[in-house]
Amino acid sequence: MRINDRVFGMLMLILAVAYGWEATQFPIPFGGHESVGPETFPIMLSIILGISSIYMIVRPDPDEAWAPVPMLLELSVVVLSMLAFAWAIEPIGFMPAAALVVSFLSWRMGASIAKSLITGVTSSVVIFFLFNNVLELALPLGLLEF
Repeated sequence: MRINDRVFGMLMLILAVAYGWEATQFPIPFGGHESVGPETFPIMLSIILGISSIYMIVRPDPDEAWAPVPMLLELSVVVLSMLAFAWAIEPIGFMPAAALVVSFLSWRMGASIAKSLITGVTSSVVIFFLFNNVLELALPLGLLEF
C-alpha cells in the first residue's frame, strides 16, 4: 500500500491546490471584502487536505488487510447518514437534521440513547450558534422558522 498511498496523496495534493485556487476565484461579495466570505471554508479545507496529502506522501501506512465486511457495512451506514443529512438540511433545517444524524451516529458508535441524544442536540445547537452569531453565516432553519 505504500505506493498506493503515495499516488493517492499526490492526487489529493493536486486536488487541494486546484480546490484552493478555485476558491480564491469566487467573486467579491456585495459590499466588498469580509473577514469570513464565501472562500473562507473552501480555502481552509484545501489547506487541511494539502497537509494531509503531504503527510500521506511522506509517511505512507504499511500494507494492511482490507476491512472485514461488517466494517464496510458500518462505513456504508455512515455515508448514507451523511447523504440523508445533506438531503434533510433544507426541508427540516440544520439543527433538527444535525441533531438526528449526530445522535444516530453516536448511538451506532456505542453510546447510550440518552447520551447520544444529548450529544446530538448539544452539538447541533452549538454549531448553529457559532455559524449564525460568530461567523455570521446563515444556516437553514427549516421547521424552526417562525
